[in-house]
Amino acid sequence: MAESDERAHKPSNLTRRRLFKVAGAAVAGAAVNVVLTPQTSAVAASEAGAAKPRAKMQRHFLRSDEAIFISAATARLIPGDERSPGAREADVTNFIDQALSGPWGKGERMYTSGPWKTGTPQQGYQFKFTPAELYRTALTAILRERENAKTPFAQMSAADQDAYLQKLESGKFDLDGVPSDVFFDLLLQNTIEGFLCDPIYGGNRDMVGWKAIGFPGAFASWYDLADKHGINLDQRAANPLSIADAAAHGQHSGGQAE
Repeated sequence: MAESDERAHKPSNLTRRRLFKVAGAAVAGAAVNVVLTPQTSAVAASEAGAAKPRAKMQRHFLRSDEAIFISAATARLIPGDERSPGAREADVTNFIDQALSGPWGKGERMYTSGPWKTGTPQQGYQFKFTPAELYRTALTAILRERENAKTPFAQMSAADQDAYLQKLESGKFDLDGVPSDVFFDLLLQNTIEGFLCDPIYGGNRDMVGWKAIGFPGAFASWYDLADKHGINLDQRAANPLSIADAAAHGQHSGGQAE
């Protein structure tokens, strides 16, 4: 295999292993059908090139150039092709935008006062930035570097995009005070979350992530199936249910409160 081919496979396969681990924990026993072949075509130059967008999204945090980078980068972390949707089709960019504009992005439950020292992996996050500040700082540095190189990330080939993401993952860049591997790990985590979250949080559009892994969704009660055995649940897995569509908790199919 040529070096460029190896580079094109590495990030996507690594991400899928992590995705399967997350999916396996959430959907014990479900069949995982996420495609194993990375997308090899060049990523579209802008969000306007996304696959059949329903309407122009209103961004709450990400600037236009930041959203273009996030859209292209997450599309390489979980690529889609003719057999399976990926991060772009699940609208992971919208999930990240909403998360960064909300309480999590503002670090409302995080301790961000000093002293700031390099911690051990067991100590977790040890930086002064809130998630929103970390994204903004890192993205500003990345976009500036790509502008100086006169090659926007979204206009690079898929293999070159993968190679660039690998450099971020290796921690070779200092992104204005944000270690590049810290940003990469957070972006990867948010990409997986946006692909598998309930659609009420802005990602997993049309529940494409759930359908890919065979997850039936947010059923508040399985009361009607409690005394049945050997049931084929493929129909429910093929038509997942969002929290927004689920019956009120504490009720079963007969509509009576438990």
